Amino acid sequence: MSIIQKAPETMTSRQRVKKTFHFEKTDRVPIGYDANPGIDERLRNALGVKKGEELLDALGVDVRGIGADYTGPELYQTPPNRRVDPLEGCIMRWVAHKTGGYWDFCDFPLKDADDEEFEKFPIPNPDHFDYDGALEKAKSYGGRYALYIGGAGVPDVLNSNGRIMGVEDMLCHLLMDDEAAVDFMQRRARFQLGQMERLLDKCRGEIDFVWLGEDLGTQHTPIIGPTLYREKLAPIHRSFVELAESYGLPTLVHTCGSSSWVYEDFIAMGVKGVDTLQPEAANMSPAYLAEKFGGRLNFRGCISTAGPLATGTPEEVRENCRQTLETMMAVRGYHFAPTHMIQDNTPVENVIAMYQAAHDFGKYDD
Repeated sequence: MSIIQKAPETMTSRQRVKKTFHFEKTDRVPIGYDANPGIDERLRNALGVKKGEELLDALGVDVRGIGADYTGPELYQTPPNRRVDPLEGCIMRWVAHKTGGYWDFCDFPLKDADDEEFEKFPIPNPDHFDYDGALEKAKSYGGRYALYIGGAGVPDVLNSNGRIMGVEDMLCHLLMDDEAAVDFMQRRARFQLGQMERLLDKCRGEIDFVWLGEDLGTQHTPIIGPTLYREKLAPIHRSFVELAESYGLPTLVHTCGSSSWVYEDFIAMGVKGVDTLQPEAANMSPAYLAEKFGGRLNFRGCISTAGPLATGTPEEVRENCRQTLETMMAVRGYHFAPTHMIQDNTPVENVIAMYQAAHDFGKYDD
């Protein structure tokens, strides 16, 4: 059995994260964790813990997510040998590989849809969620951790609508300003905004930040141009940021790929931090981000799930984490985390090395 030797702590997780969002000095960097279920199981076995909450504590993870369970009617039918997202309606099939498997998006129920099909496609009612249960869960943590609502899939306009109508259709609808399709995208975003507002109101005083998401880059270039972003997506993103600000909360935006081209727009609309930060993508290295945006944005991520973590030795993982921490801690506002879900092909000893490095090198000097 392995054990993570944690850094000495003089703050609660909640204090640590809140101070980091304000670029204030803390005892150590906040720590985050994202991984596939297979990694969870292997880590629990290696660390000798039984439950997910015990695993997070063993790693020193500082944040917990709060959501409201859906209580409304079933909205979508599930085809044979498929899975359907109950709130989105996207369809998935199981794809196995040698280290596990994943649910891949397929079939695309609104591909080549006409106006009537867009109008009739179900969208959840934000009133149909258990907000009392969410408050109970938030209170159960007793103020120990930093709590967030949302996540990488909110509003995630490009990805989420691409899963329903196909990426090509989604991009063409945006570019051509197709009224029915764009209205559908906006109605889905309004549902998410309404749900978030109800959750924030119910959990007032318990939530510490809002997590949003929008993948805007390939590994080398933007997915869409700045003009299209500012015309179609920025108003949607701004509505979520303004909602968070109305409750006095910062926003963190997940952005896969080469996305730093949009960070000045984020800063202008009030976004406080960015997440994922794949260092191998263009203009996304820790040094580039620290130089261009240090002190103006919080950074979460930068530990690549496709780099030494997946393909190197524990020693190489440790050195990669040390270098990243050294660069990012110099500008403050850094949250240590993987760039995405840690994948099933990742050696468990590398994951342990990653989190041990966070505690060894993520301490701020007295």
